[in-house]
Amino acid sequence: MTNYSFSTAPNRRGTNSYKWDNAPSDDVIPLWVADMDFQTYPGITEALQRRVAHGIFGYTRVPDSYYEAVCQWFGKHHGWTINKSDIIYTTGVVPAISAVIKALTLPGDQVIVQGPVYNCFYSCIRNNGCEMVSNSLVIYDKEDMHYDIDFDDLERKLSHERARLFILCNPHNPGGRVWTRHELTRIAELCRKHNVRVVSDEIHCEFTLHNNRYTPFGSLPDELSYDSITCCSPSKAFNIAGLQIANIVCRDADVRERIGRAININEVCDVNPFGVEALQMAYSDGGAEWLAQLRQYISSNYDKLLDFFNKHLPQIPVVRMEGTYLAWVDCSALNYTSEEIEERLLKEHNVWVNAGCMYGKEGEHFLRINMACPWERLEEGLRRIAAGIKAMAR
Repeated sequence: MTNYSFSTAPNRRGTNSYKWDNAPSDDVIPLWVADMDFQTYPGITEALQRRVAHGIFGYTRVPDSYYEAVCQWFGKHHGWTINKSDIIYTTGVVPAISAVIKALTLPGDQVIVQGPVYNCFYSCIRNNGCEMVSNSLVIYDKEDMHYDIDFDDLERKLSHERARLFILCNPHNPGGRVWTRHELTRIAELCRKHNVRVVSDEIHCEFTLHNNRYTPFGSLPDELSYDSITCCSPSKAFNIAGLQIANIVCRDADVRERIGRAININEVCDVNPFGVEALQMAYSDGGAEWLAQLRQYISSNYDKLLDFFNKHLPQIPVVRMEGTYLAWVDCSALNYTSEEIEERLLKEHNVWVNAGCMYGKEGEHFLRINMACPWERLEEGLRRIAAGIKAMAR
């Protein structure tokens, strides 16, 4: 077995990194946008180097081995049987979701989300002329700090005559939930009852912390999942978002044809050769070994972050995370909006986090902190966050 180290990371400044090179100064520690500071699995780098050495970068044909890699990976690691014919490749999960909404709704239709949730869901819905409706996640136990679904509220919203799609985030960003099979089954039963189709964003599926296990929505029994659509990609897990590769999995041939037309209308049907090569190497035995060690490291970072907040910021609860590398912390004890907190931490303490309000009204008093970096860097960022919050609490 190869041992991988995640305790150091290259300098990313000056590489046109969206995360690093948008910072107002070189003193800023960026813990905001969801990409990692770790180098990708070395097998991916080697595969790309071989492809670059060829020196010709024309239009790309997606080979059978690409589809086989996707099917093999999800079957072996997640117990989900995918057929090659069910897959539509595209440039990213956000373009995928936008195309699905375009294909399956009309302007004025309702699309249900679970706020606080990934901000691009809102823009995808708005850009397709639909109405966003939130089945807000709830924290019933302030001691436990764990999000749950209000199923009564969900059913009320699914029953609306204009409700067409339910966008699930599994695992949930930024709430950190890895939905159980029981929860997914209840969602599926309610959506089936009210004839609302599930679109599941599963881009964070590889990031489960400790012993939590991800259940693909598509792995539910056929009568509950056949009509669903899943969007997935190795981009988050293997830190290759810039290679722009993702997949839509849809078993219904008629719906798949409609989505395919929308992919073409939106001009996101052509992928680049590097994304195709990278996915196949990511979804390999070597990629699985690297990923397992990365998960252990991020789980450790989460444990250390929890300990830091308990010791230094006990008035700022951390939501219990089951998945993703994005900590979600409750700053409602402060007399500031999340935007104000973000701005002051950046300007006065040189640490950049995400204001929770960008994930919907439910995130107003929260901050999102990216834990996917070496602990030494994260620890220094947390020290700066603590100094800023203590200054604001005076």
